[in-house]
Amino acid sequence: MSNRERGVALVTGASSGIGLATARALQRNGYRVFGTSRKPMADTSDGVTMLVCDVTDDRSVQNVVDDVVSRAGRIDLLVNNAGIGLLGGAEESSAAQAKALFDVNVFGVVRLTNAILPVMRRQRKGRIINLSSILGLIPAPFNALYASTKHAIEGYSESLDHEVRTQGIRVVLVEPGVTRTSFEENLTRADQPLAVYDTVRADAETLMREIVETGDAPEIVADMVVKAANATAPKRRYTAGKAAGQVRFIRRFLPESFVDKNLRKFNRLPA
Repeated sequence: MSNRERGVALVTGASSGIGLATARALQRNGYRVFGTSRKPMADTSDGVTMLVCDVTDDRSVQNVVDDVVSRAGRIDLLVNNAGIGLLGGAEESSAAQAKALFDVNVFGVVRLTNAILPVMRRQRKGRIINLSSILGLIPAPFNALYASTKHAIEGYSESLDHEVRTQGIRVVLVEPGVTRTSFEENLTRADQPLAVYDTVRADAETLMREIVETGDAPEIVADMVVKAANATAPKRRYTAGKAAGQVRFIRRFLPESFVDKNLRKFNRLPA
């Protein structure tokens, strides 16, 4: 299959990790792929064209969409993957830090989507895949603000899908579990740390490092994105990885008291 048969894909945050694995998987699957990064990068050896995009800047977002359309004539698939993490107690982050997190993880998705919807509407065809997380389904001690951004993406994506479905456009969620990516790469720490949280915050960071080391390979998430991109009748959400599937089942079907107890146990918090 040639790299034009599937269509044209734009993947944000494609410099490494899930984004890079996704861009490469789509390219292998027959898409012509454009990836974005915050800083200039060379095109990948396997044919992914890299472009600069700051998802917090309206003009930068519009420029990258215009650039892809100028080069390829259309955009059939948008994968909103760019994002950052934040570790710390909820009250340890200033309002400014919380806003900056939402500006990337939520409003970055909104900016790209708003810029691309007119393109897809003209085509009468398009698919938008938003990378959520299992933390969009469950509470996440010491990741409260990050989890909030993923809960927001869940509600935004499902609602938008209903709005644009009659225009030939579908919006789909992919929910990874813990993935083996660079722990430090996209992680921010709270800017107003409080001594009362020092011990439990350090324990939370240790736990996160441990589970990242044994997490799913980025390629597992990438393969699920490809599946969601190519589905004739896509589901609302695709869970990527065994652990993520288990969490989704537990959250949906088991009693809240059971979920609460086991969440605290997993996070090494007292009952």
